[in-house]
Amino acid sequence: MRALHLYAGTTARAWLARNGLRAQDVGTIAAAAGGPKGLLLGPLDRFLFGDWLARSTHSVDLVGASIGAWRMATACMAQPQAGFARLEHDYIHQHYELAPGQKRPSAQQVSDTFGRNLKDFFGSHLEQVLQHPRYRLHIVTSRGRHLLRREHRWATPLGYAGAFVSNAVRRKSLGAWLERVVFSSQQAALPFGTDDFATRQVALSAANFSPALQASCSIPFVLQAVHDIPGAPTGAYWDGGITDYHLHLDYPSQKPQAIVLYPHFQAQVVPGWLDKSLAWRHRPTPFLDTMLLLAPNPEWVKTLPNGKLPDRHDFVFYGNDLAARVRAWSAAVSASVQLAQEFAAWLERPDMSLVRELTPARAG
Repeated sequence: MRALHLYAGTTARAWLARNGLRAQDVGTIAAAAGGPKGLLLGPLDRFLFGDWLARSTHSVDLVGASIGAWRMATACMAQPQAGFARLEHDYIHQHYELAPGQKRPSAQQVSDTFGRNLKDFFGSHLEQVLQHPRYRLHIVTSRGRHLLRREHRWATPLGYAGAFVSNAVRRKSLGAWLERVVFSSQQAALPFGTDDFATRQVALSAANFSPALQASCSIPFVLQAVHDIPGAPTGAYWDGGITDYHLHLDYPSQKPQAIVLYPHFQAQVVPGWLDKSLAWRHRPTPFLDTMLLLAPNPEWVKTLPNGKLPDRHDFVFYGNDLAARVRAWSAAVSASVQLAQEFAAWLERPDMSLVRELTPARAG
């Protein structure tokens, strides 16, 4: 069974049919939010950044939200393969001891532990990440407005209820509650247009790297918001996936001749986290015309432990049985080496019969 499916937008498909895909054709790499699902992309990340892209010399924009931002920051390390191996190990082995009767750790407990781990992970590599000679890092966060401007016991749930209703009516209306704030290294221009949603760009620096990355990973009610990030507007910052779950962004308006390479864990590119249940928003748009998306075959996913991708529910399912969760997640990651192997083989002999069109469907 083939593990990897390839999907291409209209412009990308025509380009691939004429030229195949060379490393220098890629102008942007996108990395979605999705928590443990992103573990499945580790072998692809190691191949792309440790081997294939290393053969070229051009600049590439790396855009990430949540675990995708962590992955893209890791790609900027001097030794990315070692970095990805550590990311995989640390994420799989993270554990929050639960008291009897406790189903999940407190948001403060998760935030405190996660913040310490991020600083330890990137501490000696920060200059490499910020000043990479080729990669321009863009960390996507969501900044609260109005009731969401500060995290509060009562105001925050009410604010997210308002955001949910506004978003259901019109995605752009979500901007009244949450603003997309992108922290970019080396004063790089954004590799996507911003007419779709309220957006602000901030320079990524040594002073704000850790809080920006932690904010991008701070799922509401699971972790605490990060407040008042240095160099950025004041306020509460949450997971970048709230505004941009799968980074369904206007790439062609800024880089019309470059391919957006997107290792993803599903075929659909859902705009925001609040759009997960809104199937009509899962359709491809012209924003994705230059995209080549790599995703696991849903039938192959059924062969993984528990017949699914790793996900956040596993923390509750396994509870304090860390060893069982580690075995399940490690087995899934080991199996996903097949994804990288199949993409490497396709690059050597591009077969357009294996490239599907990006088509609307319900997301998993």
